[in-house]
Formats: sequence, C-alpha cells, structure tokens
Amino acid sequence: MIYPLAGLLIGAIVGAVRAKMRGGKLLDMLQWGAVFAMIFALLGLFLLIFIERSYT
Repeated sequence: MIYPLAGLLIGAIVGAVRAKMRGGKLLDMLQWGAVFAMIFALLGLFLLIFIERSYT
C-alpha cells in the first residue's frame, strides 16, 4: 500500500520542481505536480501488484 502513496508524493514534488525549473508560475507547478503525481502513483500501483502476485 505504501508504493502508490510514495509515488504520489514523489511525483508531485518532481512535477512541481520541473515546472519551477522551466519558469512556471504557481498554476503551472500545480498542474505539473498533479500529472506527475498520477503517473508515479500508477507506477507504484503496478509495482505493488507485481510484488503481491509474485510472492503469493
């Protein structure tokens, strides 16, 4: 359960930092953070499913 949540937080941080480096304003950082958070959370979910299925 922790992998999707960790992916969500890491993705939000990575997206916001990436938007800030590109000169984005607050709304840009929020949008990039939300998109990256969703992508990383999905990757974490797939990782969780893979781990659960491989050890049971």
